[in-house]
Amino acid sequence: MSELQVVIPTVGRMSKRYLAVAAVAAATVLTTALPANAAPAQPLKFRNGLTLYIPIQWEVHRFGADVVQVVTGKCGKPQGWGTPQCDAFYLLGPKYIKIGAEGWGAYTGKSPFYTASDVQPCPFNKKYGEIIGPKVTRGLRQVGEGHKAAYNAWQSTCVSYSSSKVYARFTQREWYLPKSKILIVDQWNTPGLSDALKYADWT
Repeated sequence: MSELQVVIPTVGRMSKRYLAVAAVAAATVLTTALPANAAPAQPLKFRNGLTLYIPIQWEVHRFGADVVQVVTGKCGKPQGWGTPQCDAFYLLGPKYIKIGAEGWGAYTGKSPFYTASDVQPCPFNKKYGEIIGPKVTRGLRQVGEGHKAAYNAWQSTCVSYSSSKVYARFTQREWYLPKSKILIVDQWNTPGLSDALKYADWT
């Protein structure tokens, strides 16, 4: 799978920062007005020159070079990928892509990101297990100028370990950039994340 190279009009860095955070603010219905000439943003740098502009309220936690956990709401203790009951999304590098398919195979996007061979805890309540997919929506999504990610949205459920009764439903969203060896995973339908990725920078 190859990462698509596209050309879109150049947007100034400050404008990108403002657009990205303004989009997140609109999506989350924030009441605080944004300054006229500056956005309340923080740059989030990852591998291969990727920079996202995200709200300053979001907490960035790094666990080595290959895992960034961005906490956007309630979270007891961030622990990296798979932290239960933690409102967050993740930026993952080659180490996790290499073991990202169920049963510890390499992630390719053909199946969900699932770093295990058994049932993992539901992201919302660790008393239940998660089942990712099989229903999926596929496409391409912009991630900054000149890059498009393979996008997969898996319709998923939280179930009882004993009876498979469904207690909650969620969508696991994945943006995969194979050339840059970057995978973004979101199980919380984070408002504005798509726009933050759309207005990202590559340096």
